[in-house]
Amino acid sequence: MHALADLFDFPPIDRLHHERTQRIHAVIRPGAQPPQPSTSTAADYCLAHHALEGAEAAARAGDATGFDWYVAHPDAGAATSSVPTAVGTRVVVAPSLADLPRSAISETPYYILGPGTGPAQPHLRSLAADAYASAARAGFGDLLAAHAVVLCLLRTKNLGETLDSWTISRLPGTVFMDHVDDPVVLARDLIHEAGHNWLNDALAATGCKISDSAHFHSPWKRTARPAFGFLHACWAFPLTMLFTAHALDSTTGDLHRFLTAYLKQQRSLLACTAPDHARALELISDSGLRHGLAAAHRQALAL
Repeated sequence: MHALADLFDFPPIDRLHHERTQRIHAVIRPGAQPPQPSTSTAADYCLAHHALEGAEAAARAGDATGFDWYVAHPDAGAATSSVPTAVGTRVVVAPSLADLPRSAISETPYYILGPGTGPAQPHLRSLAADAYASAARAGFGDLLAAHAVVLCLLRTKNLGETLDSWTISRLPGTVFMDHVDDPVVLARDLIHEAGHNWLNDALAATGCKISDSAHFHSPWKRTARPAFGFLHACWAFPLTMLFTAHALDSTTGDLHRFLTAYLKQQRSLLACTAPDHARALELISDSGLRHGLAAAHRQALAL
């Protein structure tokens, strides 16, 4: 059985983070000395993408002041919104939905750190720190350290309501999510979205190109999905199941009942994917990545 730490320890991702960060800095600040890293390589990688997107948007808009700001701040000014957590310093912001534009870079709303970014309210920063700690105690610290660097907290909802959360490939290491003001539920959803970021990086780092001609039935979407989306779901949902099984031991009352129902539902949904998952994994050319995805799926099925 793979330990959780083994699932997330994937050296090609580390190389990808280092190399892409260097290339982005070279594009934004050609000829300049690379900035001295003040965070981890993974955090620098995430923040460099914010700086790149911000600089590009400013250039397209003819905003010389904004462009110069990003050139001077290759970390996109992250320090102003930083929060110490169990997995390292995180950037926690709470933009309004009106601050999340849609554009050609993403079909879903997104937010780029910039000169106008301010920190989330104190209670949200505390909520985020508790959520990262909860995930770390369950063995997901390495995943969140590298793949949930910027947390954009959106709408506050009630336990049991639908929570929207997502990532976009142009901003790796950034997650967008609703929340219910409970750190355990937030930790579960952080793990899910960080899992998507991890898999995107793993596929890029190994050069795996998944054919979009193969489709598999997704019990979560209740429709046939391309292999890429199917494999993402069969990775991210098992991670939330493994976390939830661990968290049940320390929860009571409505939260315990909510998580118990969630785990029961996910067991049923995941069981439906077993035959197709084995076939979909054949599309992953890298053996290490293929074995890791299989291990997470297998461990969740055994819960």
